[in-house]
Amino acid sequence: MPVLVVTAVPAERDAVAVACAPAGIDVLAAGAGPAAAAARTAVALERRSAGGRPYGLVVSAGIGGGFAPLAPVGSVAVASEIVAADLGAETPAGPEPFASVSELGFGTTVHLPPEGLSRAVAEAAGAALGPVLTVSTATGTAERAALLAHRHPGALAEAMEGFGVAEAAAACGGVPVLEVRAVSNAVGPRDRAAWRFAEALDALTAAFGRIVPVLDGWRDLDRRQD
Repeated sequence: MPVLVVTAVPAERDAVAVACAPAGIDVLAAGAGPAAAAARTAVALERRSAGGRPYGLVVSAGIGGGFAPLAPVGSVAVASEIVAADLGAETPAGPEPFASVSELGFGTTVHLPPEGLSRAVAEAAGAALGPVLTVSTATGTAERAALLAHRHPGALAEAMEGFGVAEAAAACGGVPVLEVRAVSNAVGPRDRAAWRFAEALDALTAAFGRIVPVLDGWRDLDRRQD
């Protein structure tokens, strides 16, 4: 069962490729944001399917912001839910000033990774397991961070690509999807001096060193079922 890992930028791609390339796992840097992630993931999935050996699992991976105290800088988060946190409409009515796409009846805002696999990946990586949010605009204020944490209880992290990857996977035959994020900064006031990119990339590399054997086990199970 071929596996595809999708990151946003080359630095993230290179960080996970250290463990993925020797295992024959493909890694794609698809660009920043949910639209680029969805478009390029869909192309990769369809090309592989047309070649007769479709991907059986897609993993959205990279660095992101963590919600304190659940996901401190340097930690790793694995998604139990991949959530489109700002896809919807502002509304003056009701208890919340925001209605999601699913609440509006226009689609879904949550994708669920395979529960057993996501739990096994989190345990192997020593990572927290919980909702990971996809946003189109990275949070830059304490107020926005508090609002997202209120709307999505237990959220561990935010990033900009997971939901796009999951949408592509769903559209291309319902390919199972995971999301793994190493935390480079706290979600909240934008302070680039406090971001720890190098440490987060190192944590991502280390996490995938422990995750890849789990993915190999998933691939072996798929072969046995075939």
